[in-house]
Formats: sequence, C-alpha cells, structure tokens
Amino acid sequence: MRIDRRGVLALLGLGAAAPASRAAAKTQGAFHHGVASGDPLQDRVILWTRITPGDGGDIDYRWRLDPVGGKGGGKRGVGVTGPDRDYTVKVDVNGLDPGRAYSFRFEVDGATSPVGHTRTLPQGPTKDAVLAVCTCSLYPNGYFNAYGAIAALPRVDAVIHLGDYIYEYGGPGTYGMDSAVAGERPHDPPHECLTLADYRRRHAQYKTDPQLQAAHARAPWIVVWDDHETANDSWMGGAENHQPLAEGDWNVRKAQAIKAYYEWMPIREPEGGGFAINRIFDFGDVASLFMLETRLTARDQQLTYDRDLPKAPTPADVAAFKHRLADPARKMMSAGQEAWLGKAMTESVKAGTRWQVLGNEVVMARLFTPPLHTFMTGPAYAKAVAELSHNGQTRVARLEANAALGLPWGTDMWDGYPADRQRLYGLIGKARANAIVLAGDSHAFWANELWDAEAGGRRVAVEFGAPGITSPGPGESIAAFPLGEAFVRHNREVKFNNQTAKGFVLLTLTHTQATAQMMAVSTIREKAFTTRSIAAWRATRGPGGVSGLKAV
Repeated sequence: MRIDRRGVLALLGLGAAAPASRAAAKTQGAFHHGVASGDPLQDRVILWTRITPGDGGDIDYRWRLDPVGGKGGGKRGVGVTGPDRDYTVKVDVNGLDPGRAYSFRFEVDGATSPVGHTRTLPQGPTKDAVLAVCTCSLYPNGYFNAYGAIAALPRVDAVIHLGDYIYEYGGPGTYGMDSAVAGERPHDPPHECLTLADYRRRHAQYKTDPQLQAAHARAPWIVVWDDHETANDSWMGGAENHQPLAEGDWNVRKAQAIKAYYEWMPIREPEGGGFAINRIFDFGDVASLFMLETRLTARDQQLTYDRDLPKAPTPADVAAFKHRLADPARKMMSAGQEAWLGKAMTESVKAGTRWQVLGNEVVMARLFTPPLHTFMTGPAYAKAVAELSHNGQTRVARLEANAALGLPWGTDMWDGYPADRQRLYGLIGKARANAIVLAGDSHAFWANELWDAEAGGRRVAVEFGAPGITSPGPGESIAAFPLGEAFVRHNREVKFNNQTAKGFVLLTLTHTQATAQMMAVSTIREKAFTTRSIAAWRATRGPGGVSGLKAV
C-alpha cells in the first residue's frame, strides 16, 4: 500500500493534527500535540492531551468519551491543568465495558481537540489479539513513516512501544544529524537534554509530528522507557551519556526526565511516583502482557569492551572479562521484580491464558559476534573494507577481533547479564509458560528462539525484535557486509535478522498460534512511502511450552 502523511490523517478523519482554525492556534486552548490513550484495562483507560497555554495560569478543560456505535455508556468530565505539569492532561476513565471501542476528545475555550480512538481490553473467551510493536524513533534521522503505517492498519488492538520514544541528544554533529532530512528536523532544544525544561521541550517536539499523532489517535498505547528517555546506556546509578562533573547529579537528571515522561506519555503512573512501572495487561484468555522495567530500578552498570577489555587482550584478559559478565550478582531486574513476574506468569498459566508475553526493552537472545570475513569471498570482502571510511574500517576490525575471541555482540543487552537472564528463564520454566519476548533497542528486525543453558537445553521462549522507527541500525554503516545473514548463520538462536529496514512488528495472537509480520516502510527520507511485510514467522503453543519458529 502506498501512502503519505496526509493520507494517514485522512484515514483517521483528522484532516490536521493541530487546532481546527487559524484563530484557535493563536489562543489559549489550542491542541498542538494531538491526543493519545494508553494502559487499557477491562474497565478503564488513560486519555491524554496537552493544551497549549496562552498567558499562563491554570486552564479548565472538558473531556468526553463515547462508545463507537452508540448504545450508551459514554463518559464526561472536567478538569484543570497548569504549569506544574506543563499543561498536559491525563484522565483515568473507569467504569467502562470490556472489549469495547470508544472515541474521545477534549474541549477548552471553544477549541476542540482531534478525535482519538481507543478500546478497553477484552474479558473472558477472546478470539485473537493484534498488536503493533515498535521502538526507537530518532526525530532528525527521518520521517516517522512507520508510525503512519501503524495508523493506517485496518486493525490494531494496542500499540506496544518498547522505549527510546525520544532521544536526549542535540546539536550539530550529534546522533542522526548527518541525515538527509536533519536540516528540516533538528532536535529542539538544540542541545542535549539535561533539565526538566529540556526534556519537556523534546517530548513536545516529537508530539508535533503528524504521523506520531495519528498513531496515538488510532489505538491505545502500552509503553515502557529504555535508555534515551533519560540518557544513553543508562543504569540505576548513571549513564554513558552523563558526566557528573559537568552535568550534575544523575539522580536529579533521572527524576526530571521521568517527570517529563509521566507528563507527556499516556501511562498510568505508579502510586507515589518512582520508576517501578511493572504492569500486566490481559487480552482476554489469549495473552497476558507483562511490561518490564530494566533500566532505572535495578540494572548494574554494563561492562564495555572499550573500558573493561584491553585493546590487545590476552586469553587471560578475555577469560576474566567473561567471568565478570557471568557474575550472578549482576542484575537487570530486582529480586522484587523477578518475584512479581514469576507469580504473575504462574497465575496467567493457571487461569488458562494461552500466551505469556514479555514487553522488554533489549534483545534477550544469545548473540555471538559473527566473523564477517567468513561470509564473503576474499575479493568482495577486501573491496568492501577498502570502501569504508576510517571509522568504518576501525569498526569492522573490532567486530572481527570480538568474533575471534567469542565475545557477545553487545553488553547493553541481556548478553551483558547472562546470570540474570538464566534466572528469568527459570521463572518461565517454573510457570510452564508459553512465552514470547518482545524486544526493542537494537534497531533491527529479529526472530529468535531462546534456549535455556541449563535443564538440558530446553527451548523456553521465542523472541520478536522490532527495528527502529527511524533510528539507524548497525548494518547501515557497513551495508556491503551481509550482517543479517551472518547473524543467522553464526548463532543457533537467530532465525531471521534484518539490520537495515525500518518499521514495526505486527503480532497476531490466537489460542494456538503467534504470528509476527516484519512490517517495513520503503523509506524514511521521503514523505511518500509504501509498507510491506518482508518476512513472517510463526510459533505454536503447547503443554510443554512454545514451539520453534517457522517461516510463513
């Protein structure tokens, strides 16, 4: 299907994502950032918008939610927002019917917001569930065409966003600013986000994008943050992109970033605030979705090859590095979160729910760095290396060295915390779950089978990884090398990998099957684009756990 941004809005009947009139845009009460809904349950859902202020002070607003097709059950309400929450609005509407579609809107000072569409979760016997899984949207690097493609889907019950909704970078020469469209889409503010005001401005900029607005208006979202909502490679006590001497206390920055996130995202906030956003969403008897937080509440600082391994490591250095990686004390999740997840999965299985789905930020599969030179003929390899920039040649040389040493592809993923991953596999096995892991962060499509290192090497889950909406994948900088093919051929757990496409995963769950379509957009550099499935993989459920993956 061929579509452009105007076509996306027309499909939703929005026409425009800003106020209805030019006059309204100049007055208090304009809705420049669209509407959204999120965290649906059987009887409630979060409604969100942001009211553009005029002269400051508090603003009174009205909201309404109506069932699609009428027949009663609509809701109305009023509220007040102000500068303490950056004029964002969040309403937790309850008393709704399960499995029902609704439309909603906001009104203030004679201005009416765009119409949003949402639905509550089904209850009891349910035929199927259709989920769009996405991640990693870097504003300067391209148009958000994949969000437009999600908005144009004929059916989507919920959008699952696995983090990196915004990026904290900013300024000339920063990540994404070498894109062909970066001049049109530079980050605002034009510097790295450090303060509450910075993060608010960055969220506001992203939500002016019409395709993102259309996707938010299309269906309820279920979200979790990854690292860039705060700073690159964040962990409980800091981040790679945070320098305390120059940028202040990490805990202050972290708290300000998450305050802006709570204000600007359609998420039900934890009582008392904080960073523990573990939540459960039951799609009738088809699937339980468990959203995990693996960045800010318990994650230990990751090991890195640059900092923790010498440039010319000896076998003893490599052995010591691997020993540190495998330390059982290294955590991505707290003991409390592990206990919560184990109990929740067990209860889901006992209730007869068919699938247990983990909404998780980073890739869980074991990914050994592939030796690229073994997947190309000698002359082709030499030519590809010669055509790279100096930085590209350095990157390939480091990859080849890591491959020769048997090192993981990345330590910011679960590969950097293998003992904690094994504990998680133990929870899945104990619950006898038919587990599906959803993964973001990597900027690549994945279809993986996850195998337990213990218990006789039992398959414990399948994993579907979403690429970036626009964020560049590792394979793009070395596009002449068959990186996706190399991952498949070099790693038992990888069945499919694409390192260059942009898009999302469309996951359809029935009582017996889970089918993941890898939906790719044709371009992020042009406003007109097409969308197609470049691969599809299927697993079946059973009393012994999930099956292996089959291409369909």
